[in-house]
Amino acid sequence: MIKFLVKSLITILLIVAAYFCFIYFVTYSEGVRAGELVKFSNKGVIFKTWEGEISQGVSEAQIFKFSVEDGEGQVIKDLNRLQGRFVKLTYFERYATFFWLGDTKYFITKVEEDKERKSNY
Repeated sequence: MIKFLVKSLITILLIVAAYFCFIYFVTYSEGVRAGELVKFSNKGVIFKTWEGEISQGVSEAQIFKFSVEDGEGQVIKDLNRLQGRFVKLTYFERYATFFWLGDTKYFITKVEEDKERKSNY
């Protein structure tokens, strides 16, 4: 009976570990989005995460919400500096997210100012 319980526990732990590895390391999609950076903030009570939004058009339906991992220091600096300007964001999408990484499934890896478009700010 004890061998069965130990084997069951090990199997469950391996399945949980495989699930977490899959969610963290496997990406669903990658791409680039462009728009006006309208919001970027560090939010949360216990786990602080970097969250932002770009407007890709006139309506609320064209808002792209994204997260930035803490390890992306240069991306965080660039987004803070480019507030209110047009940007191109390189991102990857995960199948799901963990609450300590961010609120969205979209994570930014690179930021470029879109010099072709002018902002009103």
